[in-house]
Amino acid sequence: MKSLSFFKKIDWWLILPAFLLTCLGLLSIYSSSVSGGDFFNFKKQIVFFALAIFLVIFLSFVNLRFFKTNSYLVLTLYFLSLASLAGLFLLGSEIRGVRGWYKVGAFSFDPVPVTAIILIIVLSKYFSTRHVEIQRFQPILFSGLYVIIPVGLIVLQPDLGSSLSLMAVWFGLVLFSGIKIRHFLILVLLFLIVFSMSWSFWLKEYQKERIVSFLNPNIDPQGISWNVNQSKIAIGNGGLWGKGIGQGSQTQYGFLPEPQTDFIFSALAEETGFLGISILIFGFLFLFWRIIKVALSTLNNFTRLFAAGFAFLLISQTFINIGMALGILPIIGLPLPFVSYGGSHLLAFYLGLGILMSLAKKT
Repeated sequence: MKSLSFFKKIDWWLILPAFLLTCLGLLSIYSSSVSGGDFFNFKKQIVFFALAIFLVIFLSFVNLRFFKTNSYLVLTLYFLSLASLAGLFLLGSEIRGVRGWYKVGAFSFDPVPVTAIILIIVLSKYFSTRHVEIQRFQPILFSGLYVIIPVGLIVLQPDLGSSLSLMAVWFGLVLFSGIKIRHFLILVLLFLIVFSMSWSFWLKEYQKERIVSFLNPNIDPQGISWNVNQSKIAIGNGGLWGKGIGQGSQTQYGFLPEPQTDFIFSALAEETGFLGISILIFGFLFLFWRIIKVALSTLNNFTRLFAAGFAFLLISQTFINIGMALGILPIIGLPLPFVSYGGSHLLAFYLGLGILMSLAKKT
């Protein structure tokens, strides 16, 4: 009876869709490992998934109300996250041109996903105590200082995709907090100015090429447009039922780039077809709905803002990743939440889910 009451205390409607998404990811990672006969990534992802299950269930039973009241702890976590980002320039390993991982033996740690969760906590704490001040522009600009520092460090790695997802969280929380329309338009104008400046001063040449290839997919089909073209072919190959696990030509023969991370959506589409992708989309939509339901139903402002921030992080990364695969957005290198290979991202999203479950139960 005790074990039954234990399971009843867990919000399975939040956890089960995430589990479904991760299992679909594991299926695709296994399939894309078949052709090379190397299942090391698949085995590592299973280990990360087991850790994630323990993490999310453990956190759901821990009282995390101290995040709402302990400003020193929240700021300490924030500065530790900044230190972890800055330390990459001295101790980080470079993978595919990005210095974004601490490597220890066969494992690597990316501090950016955890930084995103900490930033949501920081912004939730900031906005939850400023109900009236949010109508003025100065507090909004000040909140941007919390974001611009980690974003700047991430851009210098260079990692454009992760920096844009953090900006999306900030924009989303500002909107959710009740910003005036004219203030929002000013922020949009500032963003456009910064983006135009980044094209001239900060964006690397390959990042510019990705944006150009998005605007003109036929500019270099054997070069910069290769990735997105192969992604579209893989998705089209899937049809209604898919070509079968381990049977996708683009996935198995190496035509599809990064089938376990950036283009795992395309790999799933090719081998499981419209049916598999429908299950994937349903999992995401159900999870979004549950998170938004928490945000709208709780009476506590901090919990409401954290739920909204986590939803914006999840929605932005999902939309960008699937948009890249479909060719409707430039390729900026973002994994699909809960699905793509990568222990750091997987654990970070389950960390956010565990925190949300804890806060929702205690308010």
